[in-house]
Amino acid sequence: MAEFERAGSPTAAVAAARELSAAADAALQAAIDRARDAGHSWREIGDVLGTTRQAAFQRFGHPIDPRTGTPMSREVIAGAADRAIQIFIWHTEGRWAEICEQLDDNISNLLTPDVMASAWARNAGMIGRLERMGEPFPHRAGDDTVVEIPLFFEAADAVGIVRFDPDGRVAGLAIRPAPANPPPRTEPLK
Repeated sequence: MAEFERAGSPTAAVAAARELSAAADAALQAAIDRARDAGHSWREIGDVLGTTRQAAFQRFGHPIDPRTGTPMSREVIAGAADRAIQIFIWHTEGRWAEICEQLDDNISNLLTPDVMASAWARNAGMIGRLERMGEPFPHRAGDDTVVEIPLFFEAADAVGIVRFDPDGRVAGLAIRPAPANPPPRTEPLK
């Protein structure tokens, strides 16, 4: 037996915690499904979870595709969260040409390096520099993958939003004011 598989080793503890986390996630999903079956609203469930009704629905709901009447996939594009973080790091570094290389055809004509630089400068003039980012939240929105990232600027908090099309190209990019009660998860900006 390899050392990392021995009971009591740090990696065995990681594996056990991962299994426990998966079991807790499954139990939470089942409890939420029961609450919905009992008639509780997404607002009530979001309140219990300490989040918005939309965030609760996006994580635990079972949306139906209105085009087909079939359940929609909740799978997100692999690596979407890391790519979204990189896009905001590139903003702080003024690397707008790299961001433009990620854009799909629909927005590549609208978001030029000059347009992005100007928007970032306006943002800095209103709320200061980006100091750190929180934990990204990737989720499906129709056929697309959307990643929301808490952004903490000098004078205000916001949410960075990157939408990826099914081919993995950036189909939308925005910064919006943070909700009144954002989750307390943060990581320092690197």
